[in-house]
Amino acid sequence: MPSPSQSSSGTPAPDTGVLTTPALPPGTTQRTLAVVMGGGAGTRLFPLTKDRAKPAVPLGGKYRLVDIPISNCLNSGLRSIYVLTQFNSMSLHRHIQASYKFDNFSRSFVDILAAQQTPEGSEWYQGTADAVRQNMRYFLERPFDYYLILSGDQLYRMDFRSLLHQHIQSGAEITLATKPVQRSQVADFGIMQSNADRRVTRFVEKPKDEALLHDLKLGPELLSSIGAAADEELYQASMGIYVFNRDVLVDCLANDLVDFGNHIIPHAIQERNVSVYIFDGYWEDIGTVRAFYEANLDLTDLLPKYSFFESGAPIYTHPRFLPGSKINGAALRQAIIADGCIISDAHIERSVIGIRSIIQTGATIRNSIVMGNDYYETDPASVPSGLPPIGIGRNCVIDRAIIDKNARIADGVVITPEGKPPNVDGNDYYIRDGVVVVPKNAVIPAGSWI
Repeated sequence: MPSPSQSSSGTPAPDTGVLTTPALPPGTTQRTLAVVMGGGAGTRLFPLTKDRAKPAVPLGGKYRLVDIPISNCLNSGLRSIYVLTQFNSMSLHRHIQASYKFDNFSRSFVDILAAQQTPEGSEWYQGTADAVRQNMRYFLERPFDYYLILSGDQLYRMDFRSLLHQHIQSGAEITLATKPVQRSQVADFGIMQSNADRRVTRFVEKPKDEALLHDLKLGPELLSSIGAAADEELYQASMGIYVFNRDVLVDCLANDLVDFGNHIIPHAIQERNVSVYIFDGYWEDIGTVRAFYEANLDLTDLLPKYSFFESGAPIYTHPRFLPGSKINGAALRQAIIADGCIISDAHIERSVIGIRSIIQTGATIRNSIVMGNDYYETDPASVPSGLPPIGIGRNCVIDRAIIDKNARIADGVVITPEGKPPNVDGNDYYIRDGVVVVPKNAVIPAGSWI
């Protein structure tokens, strides 16, 4: 078993989707393989994905996005997990290898399957379904009955045993996890329509037509089953989480279709018994800079929508053995301070400060994410000639920004999106969705105003 990340007592969060676990047939979790999709380029998260895979993007000060689906699997009793990688995958590989280790007497594993050339093909993964297809020979080596397909870039807490229980009890061949969303959110998702027994009858990608929207609404029986008011206008958004029976997955991939959401699932609805599992906990698809920014800052709220303080379902990550953070007279309000930081007389408000962050005297950080550093510069001679020290310099002001790892922000720098267009490509900085992003290893000279 991996070692859980350290936690402390905190304000209890609202319901996060952890349910009473139903009884599964003996051995079900041992016969289930989880496949985490980690190969996409993550272009909408650029520049955070400039030098890393999207699932490797730091989250909450000390975690990575990929820790969420893997931890959900481990907390659900699933111990056979593959992570499929392709784009900028080095840091993701390193993190998984350092974080998830089992003893020699267990058949449990969290293994990486990177895109590779084989006698059967030499192409990169063309989509989620193609990535699974290219690795089917590994997935079929052991007698798994169920295949759980997961995204590597979502923030949620789910007990997959509840999903498996419904899948088995309903006799479904494929089960899709869906999230009830308001009408204003429908245009961002693929929307499922199902009857009272939760069998999927229709799938529409990002619907906009008014008559169609009326037809796709959750019916009164389903609204009642999730505790919603009978007149509430809710829709079932696909979460990109699927359970397939073994033979069904093989059959569904016996073609050249490349994506689950756009191709495999719409075709399967016409021919297979496809069911929906309605998940009513917190779930955020961290697909854009704005979504990533808001999900992180929400963690600092008194009652966050998602909490890392769930002792019964912890989120695991790389145990780094860093010292406790050292705070020298700082003013802190709604701040998350990760391990190994040194903060000197700074003002920090509603911000997430990542591991090994160095913040100098007089700095002001508001509504921002500082991802921290991969190393310390303990010897002044180790600072490269002509560059400021790693971290945030004296008397800097950082507002509504994301400072990626190992950035060197010199003294007196001001970083804010105030008065600027929502999307800008600058010199060693970017603005995306109204958030300033300083990329990994960037150097911002003294007195700069961004």
